[in-house]
Amino acid sequence: MADPIPMPKSPGPEPSAGRLAGLTAWALTEGHAGMEIQARALAEALGLDPVVKRAPAPKATGWLPPRLWPSALANANKRGADLTPPWPDVLITCGRRVVAPALAIRRASREGGAPGTFAIHIQNPQVPLRLFDVVVAPDHDAMTGPNVVSCLGSIHALTARRLKAEGVASRKRFADLPRPLVTVLVGGANRAYGIGTKEMERLADSIFSLMVRQNCGVAVVPSRRTGRRNVRLLKDRLSDIGAYVWDGEDENPYLALIGLADALIVTCDSVNMVCEAAASGKPVYIVMYKGRSARFDAFHAAMRTRGHVRAFSGQIDFFWRPAPLVEIDAVAAEIVQRYRTERG
Repeated sequence: MADPIPMPKSPGPEPSAGRLAGLTAWALTEGHAGMEIQARALAEALGLDPVVKRAPAPKATGWLPPRLWPSALANANKRGADLTPPWPDVLITCGRRVVAPALAIRRASREGGAPGTFAIHIQNPQVPLRLFDVVVAPDHDAMTGPNVVSCLGSIHALTARRLKAEGVASRKRFADLPRPLVTVLVGGANRAYGIGTKEMERLADSIFSLMVRQNCGVAVVPSRRTGRRNVRLLKDRLSDIGAYVWDGEDENPYLALIGLADALIVTCDSVNMVCEAAASGKPVYIVMYKGRSARFDAFHAAMRTRGHVRAFSGQIDFFWRPAPLVEIDAVAAEIVQRYRTERG
């Protein structure tokens, strides 16, 4: 079962507040899809065409604080990262486990007094923030500093326009689904939420009741963390009443079913899924579970307060029209201003 999502195919150019076109760029992550999507999305918003690099962390030292990693570039290159000169004008990284090679690139690029690589990190690098030129941090991380650019949730390349195009392209594939259509994005257990069989059973029961009560269609898109056992549970409970449950056997319909949905239900365990759903400008309802994370609590509270989502209590208001959540252009504009101020 693949994690969402592939980078969306843009139906055409969209205006962006920030442009650094013409500069060389790398998008560097450990290789996890959610992190790579954020790095590539920010590069696109900046007008850059990045070379995508992946640097899996060494098992022996990956748990160490980034500044204590020995030979960060050499170890990354042993794993096929190809982090060698010429260094890029702009480096965009995401995730704590690529902080060490990112800092090594920034240092190496500035040898001899050269301006060097402009290093942008997405999320909390867990090192002094001054070591990067810009840190893009979600509000729920509560990070402040002169080089911090804040946003609500995670950044991505999705817009209502792009999602609509994905839905149109897959309309025939899902032509038999009843309308109004509710797309359900399902995650799974992580460090913040213990989501298991009982939670999935309750989710299946609430979806069943929703279909009966509001006479709507349902499409369920699990992620890798959902687990095959829970996917089978959802399919067994819901398929007989006409719900579509993706089982991972054919092309991932994540983008298409957000684009086709009249409303969405999302489990609370993924900031990325919530933010991507909220980009659609459609009703988004969050299934809340008991958690252990003040950061997640702060994120969900902010999303509700700003009117992008509501807690799911068993019913959908298909006439509610929240404003789409679009953060990336403002983030890009701020970064462009900072780059031009520093580099002229």
